[in-house]
Amino acid sequence: VQLQASGGGLVQAGDSLRLSCATSGGTGSLSFMGWFRQAPGKEREFVAARSVTWNDGSTYYGDSVKGRFTISRDVTKNTVYLQMNSLKTGDTAVYYCVARRIRPARSAVSDASMYAYWGQGTLVTVSS
Repeated sequence: VQLQASGGGLVQAGDSLRLSCATSGGTGSLSFMGWFRQAPGKEREFVAARSVTWNDGSTYYGDSVKGRFTISRDVTKNTVYLQMNSLKTGDTAVYYCVARRIRPARSAVSDASMYAYWGQGTLVTVSS
């Protein structure tokens, strides 16, 4: 399974940006995908995740992005999106797309070690 993240860039505070994560190679076995981010000098942080199966629309968000970010999917394109609105300078980070084959327990959704597949990351820079 390969994950290709894209859509990062330089924006101003208050702007919006949409990240995409395209999947290939055995993607039919994936059931759960999400996003983590890591800012310079900081620990990796859970951003959002969701089920990508047809009959499960569950979504999860980190506290710092709730109400501003939305994770969505296009099953026909094997792609997951992260719509980021009202961006803040604190959102500046490299964003990584992640995936796993089996839906994790609710308590483990934000655990980076639960995800076997990682994309290469896309840089989001928010200026003031």
